[in-house]
Amino acid sequence: MGWGYRKSLKFGPFRLNLSRSGVGHSWGNRAFRVTKTADGRRTLSVNLPGGFHWRKTLGGNSR
Repeated sequence: MGWGYRKSLKFGPFRLNLSRSGVGHSWGNRAFRVTKTADGRRTLSVNLPGGFHWRKTLGGNSR
């Protein structure tokens, strides 16, 4: 089993994500968030009450 690292720093609605694969960032709140990952993927996330959520990859490297 490999090792991993993940740390998130919050600055208001902006979040800086540090991981083994690099640095990513995101902007938004609990209900709506836009993320750019360390490998270049951009994701839009919408979270609704009751556990419902929707996520779409907007561009970049897809897995």
